[in-house]
Amino acid sequence: MIGIVMFGAALLLLVVGFPVAFTFGAVSIFFGAISAWFEIVPDGGTVLEFYEEFLSMFSMMPFRIYAIMTNKILMAVPLFIFMGIILQKSELAERMLESMGTLFGKVRGGLAISTVLIGALLAASTGVVGASVVAMGVISLPVMLNNGYSKSLSCGTICAAGTLGQIIPPSIVLIVLADVFQLPVGDLFKAAVMPGLMLVGVYITYILIVAFLYKDKAPAMQIDTSVSRGANIKKALFSIIPPLTLIVLVLGSIFAGIATPTESASLGALGSLLLAAMYGKIRYNMVKEASLETVKTTAMVFAILIGATAFSMVFIYSGADEIVEAFMTTLPGEKWGFLILSMLIIMFLGFFIDFIEISYIVVPILLPIAQTIGIDPLWFAILIALNLQTSFLTPPFGFSLFYLKGVAPPNIHTTDIYKGVMPFILLQVLVLASIVLFPQFYGFAN
Repeated sequence: MIGIVMFGAALLLLVVGFPVAFTFGAVSIFFGAISAWFEIVPDGGTVLEFYEEFLSMFSMMPFRIYAIMTNKILMAVPLFIFMGIILQKSELAERMLESMGTLFGKVRGGLAISTVLIGALLAASTGVVGASVVAMGVISLPVMLNNGYSKSLSCGTICAAGTLGQIIPPSIVLIVLADVFQLPVGDLFKAAVMPGLMLVGVYITYILIVAFLYKDKAPAMQIDTSVSRGANIKKALFSIIPPLTLIVLVLGSIFAGIATPTESASLGALGSLLLAAMYGKIRYNMVKEASLETVKTTAMVFAILIGATAFSMVFIYSGADEIVEAFMTTLPGEKWGFLILSMLIIMFLGFFIDFIEISYIVVPILLPIAQTIGIDPLWFAILIALNLQTSFLTPPFGFSLFYLKGVAPPNIHTTDIYKGVMPFILLQVLVLASIVLFPQFYGFAN
């Protein structure tokens, strides 16, 4: 039971606010020492034997760290992060939001629909949730509020659209899960396209229904008639076609098998610099800042990964994985009981901790059980990815909620944001349930 207690202690420290990587490392050392003590000392072992047992527990750590450093899949992470930050700093979101708003503004709920579509494009071009939410919060939120949109619908739309970067390729979540599941990144990217588009369609349908039933919540936008529609369309195309071309080149090269995800990520990083130059936004300081932010974010991801590796070593050493497997495999309903409980666990943990911790701590525990039951790993990975997306929306610690609150006007209260995201969380759960119940529709074997 030491491993189970260790998991609870780590979760408690994370909720309190301790740094993730240091929490995993410290908890692993502390409970590793306890495990080694109970293994050696009660049987009459000496302190030296306890010390040797403790060191042997972590004897593989240098090899694990080296394997992480040389992992070609994970090399794509800093490249895609750099690509996203450059595109965000080149004001790509602002250009697309302003032009798209003029195209859909005459439609009731058109501004919210534009926000969802831009969120999808930003997800496919940047994949950085924080940048997407902040950009749309700064640009789109004041426009929607000035045009009479309800606070809750405006906030919910921005948060939900910003989190599309978690499921629409090239998603950092999918790259991380590909490493955990040992699946080709390209296969995960392909499998995630349909669920991502389904989410976009469901969001837009919900907005149209709300706009139809409650006309005061999402009125049509007042369009400047001094600018012709042709000029608006031309402006929109100039804002959308270049990043769309980059998306097609990056994802298309992966799907067609022309390049590996790491090579495509390199292409995306170079393409983002060319786009910034085309829009006249490239500067030495911008590239320097983007590089520093990339290093900080990547260092955080890999530090968490190293801490999670130590955590999993102690967890397995203590035998806690066998307890979890025995419990999960004896659930009623076998495969369905396991799927429902595992999805509920991941969703619950998403209320408190980030997707990276869940991916490297919880998923490796569930994966062997899923393989034993005979669940398609690709299907299971997409279910987890979509479930992890809700961790950015669920109160009280959803990152999107904090991002939006940080840039929202003073008249937007936290309760407005919470009320706004609730319908979108339910929509995500519905899409998740549809993938569970109708996997063939999404191209899965199960």
